[in-house]
Amino acid sequence: MPTSFTVVPVEAQQQEAAEEGAPREPPAQEPPGDPHSRSPGRPSTAGGGGGARRRPPTQQTPPAAAGDGIPRESSPFINNSGLERGNVYEGKNMALFEEEMDSNPMVSSLLNKLANYTNVTQGVIEHEEDEDSKRKEIKAPRMGTFIGVYLPCLQNILGVILFLRLTWIVGTAGVLESFIIVFICCAGTMLTAISMSAIATNGVVPAGGSYYMISRSLGPEFGGAVGLCFYLGTTFAGAMYILGTIEILLKYISPNAAIFKADDKAAIEAAMLNNMRVYGTCAVALMAIVVYVGVKYVNKLALVFLACVILSIIAIYAGVIKSAFDPPDFPICLLGNRTLSRQKDFPCAKYAEKDNTTVVTELWGLFCHGTLTNFTCNEYFTQNNVTQIQGIPGVASRVLIDNLWSTYGDKESVVEKQNQPSVPVPEEANNLSLPYVFTDIMTYFTMLVGIYFPSVTGIMAGSNRSGDLRDAQKSIPTGTILAISTTSFIYLSCIILFGACIEGVVLRDKFGEGVNGNLVIGTLAWPSPWVIVIGSFFSTCGAGLQSLTGAPRLLQAIARDGIIPFLQVFGHGKANGEPTWALLLTAFICEIGILIASLDSVAPILSMFFLMCYLFVNLACAVQTLLRTPNWRPRFKYYHWTLSFLGMTLCLALMFICSWYYALIAMLIAGCIYKYIEYRGAEKEWGDGIRGLSLNAARYALLRVEQGPPHTKNWRPQVLVLLNLDSEQLVKHPRLLSFTSQLKAGKGLTIVGSVLPGVYLDKYTEAQKAEENIRSLMGVERTKGFCQIVVSSTVRDGISHLIQSAGLGGMKHNTVLMAWPQSWKQADNPFSWKNFVDTVRETTAAHQALLVAKNIDFFPSNQERFTEGNIDVWWIVHDGGMLMLLPFLLRHHKVWRKCKMRIFTVAQMDDNSIQMKKDLQMFLYHLRLNAEVEVVEMFENDISAFTYEKTLVMEQRSQMLKQMQLSKNEREREIQSITDESRSSVRRKCHSRPQCIGQDVDNLLPNDTQEEEAQLIHDRNTASHSTGMVKSLTTVATPEKVQMTWTKEKFISEKHKNKEACMTGYKDIFCMKPEWGNLNQSNVRRMHTAVKLNGVVLSKSQHAQLVLLNMPGPPKNRQGDENYMEFLEVLTEGLNRALLVRGGGREVITIYS
Repeated sequence: MPTSFTVVPVEAQQQEAAEEGAPREPPAQEPPGDPHSRSPGRPSTAGGGGGARRRPPTQQTPPAAAGDGIPRESSPFINNSGLERGNVYEGKNMALFEEEMDSNPMVSSLLNKLANYTNVTQGVIEHEEDEDSKRKEIKAPRMGTFIGVYLPCLQNILGVILFLRLTWIVGTAGVLESFIIVFICCAGTMLTAISMSAIATNGVVPAGGSYYMISRSLGPEFGGAVGLCFYLGTTFAGAMYILGTIEILLKYISPNAAIFKADDKAAIEAAMLNNMRVYGTCAVALMAIVVYVGVKYVNKLALVFLACVILSIIAIYAGVIKSAFDPPDFPICLLGNRTLSRQKDFPCAKYAEKDNTTVVTELWGLFCHGTLTNFTCNEYFTQNNVTQIQGIPGVASRVLIDNLWSTYGDKESVVEKQNQPSVPVPEEANNLSLPYVFTDIMTYFTMLVGIYFPSVTGIMAGSNRSGDLRDAQKSIPTGTILAISTTSFIYLSCIILFGACIEGVVLRDKFGEGVNGNLVIGTLAWPSPWVIVIGSFFSTCGAGLQSLTGAPRLLQAIARDGIIPFLQVFGHGKANGEPTWALLLTAFICEIGILIASLDSVAPILSMFFLMCYLFVNLACAVQTLLRTPNWRPRFKYYHWTLSFLGMTLCLALMFICSWYYALIAMLIAGCIYKYIEYRGAEKEWGDGIRGLSLNAARYALLRVEQGPPHTKNWRPQVLVLLNLDSEQLVKHPRLLSFTSQLKAGKGLTIVGSVLPGVYLDKYTEAQKAEENIRSLMGVERTKGFCQIVVSSTVRDGISHLIQSAGLGGMKHNTVLMAWPQSWKQADNPFSWKNFVDTVRETTAAHQALLVAKNIDFFPSNQERFTEGNIDVWWIVHDGGMLMLLPFLLRHHKVWRKCKMRIFTVAQMDDNSIQMKKDLQMFLYHLRLNAEVEVVEMFENDISAFTYEKTLVMEQRSQMLKQMQLSKNEREREIQSITDESRSSVRRKCHSRPQCIGQDVDNLLPNDTQEEEAQLIHDRNTASHSTGMVKSLTTVATPEKVQMTWTKEKFISEKHKNKEACMTGYKDIFCMKPEWGNLNQSNVRRMHTAVKLNGVVLSKSQHAQLVLLNMPGPPKNRQGDENYMEFLEVLTEGLNRALLVRGGGREVITIYS
């Protein structure tokens, strides 16, 4: 059974002395010209062995690479913390490399470490050391192929099924089908052994045997799932061996020891099951105590148990040879062609001569209602004669021909001899009270496969002992394959010999009822059946003990890997390393198998788990071979991926052949464990093949995707998220990642990027810290994607690099998501308005969509839920459908699920708003989108004085910023004074004008305390000029009512009404403000649009949960970039959550299927 191992590197003599409390002596000064004599970590001749055996109290692992976050396995190679530091390399030969000696050791030191890199048995050796702590020297592993691999595999493969069930399988399935069953099972294990040999010789296999091989080849998810399945299989194997032990005890050694007894045939079977449960529970408890107290005695008794197996096999072959010239005398009594049970001794005849008179035998009392000849008897008994045949006719007889074919039967059917003359009688129900030999279960081919397969398990016994082998990479393949070949020959030859020597009715007699209750295989053995009985008893008992020894250590190895969090407790045990808690769990699971109480029912269960383990061993070898990874260099060369694939297919077929429902349950258990490890397990990087397979699959998919752009139906936002970091490399706006996860819901590509200004060589540590912080935040926000940090001389260049080069091949982003720069008016801000506008231009040039989230800190987290509200879309210009697709994607997330979608569009002077609404509703219907539609009419009035003043302030700010050269402190004082004056004048202005184009007073100018420093410097006269607008602004009125359809009369009347209301005021204002005439009329018109749109949006969507607007493009003239920022600020003033959307220049939504 499997035994776990752990890797313990050899400690240096100085470290050993420190652990033992001995004073450390300074090393003697060595000649400077001999650097090889000072190899760090070289043990002394006397203490090197002791350091190899001693396990440190806590296993120290080397620190992971900075920024990695993935624990690494201990290794004697580069960057090993076990290497002693502080050695002074005084020689001049290696001066060129002296600065790297700490991380890259000398070759002489490395080779010395590798020479002493060994592994010892986990748990067992520690137990022995605890009891014999004075032992200092440990001999090097000296076991060869025969002792270390061949004999353990032989002992584990030959077991309970051979002694208790093989004869019954041969009799039921026939020699030919039995040969097929054994050949298929042995072929599966042989192919698995070839794959296992390749994996086991591809480096050291230190811990957990098959679990280690699978987990390091296929990754922690597969390793944990299959490792637990192998553990369950080993545990149920222990239950099967214990049940076999109890069956031998109660059936063949001491039948009178049964606690529950019965006379009726049906009650006898139930009583036997109860006896198995009681004795089996006691045996489990006793074996668990033995394992807990004295593991080393179990190992020492292994040779005794192995001797029992070998002697039993020799006795069988000796009996076959003897049967050729002197068959043993085991008569079988037949009534017609039906076999009679002779557990009670009675003459095989109806009549007997007694005192020269013919009298009836005891059979009359069993088949008749009395012992007189005139009593009513069973009809079959009356019509047929009683005959006696030899149960073991011998190998020279022709019984092999009769046993070639199968004889399957139903449950409780009578065991009959074929080709035996009998008088048939009308159909009658089987009377279990009659002394026939009945079958206890229904038999068929696939069921026999499930019962037989456990007899070929145990091929991992050699690989589990790799630490004790002299040359593991030579011994494991040779010993395992040789053991499988030997046991396959034994099984196949036994099938033929059993069919050639034993009568068919005896073979089908599972419990030997027809041969006076003897073990059927024992009747063939020489010199006595008791050789087989005693040998099989100790053999099964020893196998059960080894299962209870190996299974807890396998569970301990899995628990100590930390891949399954809830199993951590089973990694602990006694002070000497014995897995106490794992032993208790193993005994509990084993007790479940004992309560089943039927060996025939337990065998298919453990067959599933072993077959699944073998399946993944073959899969691991096939994957590694096909991937051709550089590290795949097994010394065993006689393997091929087709053999591994054939073995994997055969194991999968055997799973469903044995029991399709057990196979599905086992796969479901493994799948649940796999998903649990994937979801909750610790991240491990073991260089497994699944990762390599994923890389190959990703490469293939990327090459396919790169052939062309995706179709509109397949388009989804592949987002590049641009994050800002503070001085501590923490994310300034975490809600940006929350919004990303809500938008993506785990679908498509997400790249989270950020830029650090500086030089990469100087900022390497900060970049790693930033990446760790971002990855941690992505885990908290459940944002599935990739992180990319760019260190560039300027933030502007770094963002440009991200936009151009993020992604790979066809998996590139098509959308950029960023936060609105709240403090864009600060000239010294790292993410200034200039960077923002250039980012907008670059995304447009790259044909990528752009999403700008304003007030991102007010966006909901993933834990919030909107129970009501609207997502408002203001569709001003056509952008390819982005505005309508984004709310649809958002409403898939639970945060936005209950929000309703509303679409607003703006009607101009020449538009028919009623027809626009109908067309838009029809368009949404074809798009399969549910949304409310509203057409908003905007009348075209003259430009208001407020717009002129806003434009004037904007241009003066821009000019003054360019002209004034103030220090930072002077600029801050100037900003504060001007801001105070501006706010006082604006407040007076708005108090005199209740309706300020749909805006409240606080939105006219930036008034947030945090943004006061961000206001640009403007002329002091601006505030006084603004006060002159108060009278004029009171004359500007908003329309009282907006109708759905423009008419010529309506348009003229609205236009004249507004003109009359404003004409006088405008004339006065122009007289008061002659500088308005010098304003850039393009800026005036843009500001007019922003003010008007902002007013309309606020009137409709001020209380919406999210507002999506078309984002206007930046001006072609770069001189007006700062004005562009002001336009966007005015456009979105007063909105709680706004998302500015700019399309990528292609259609992203379609009405077609």
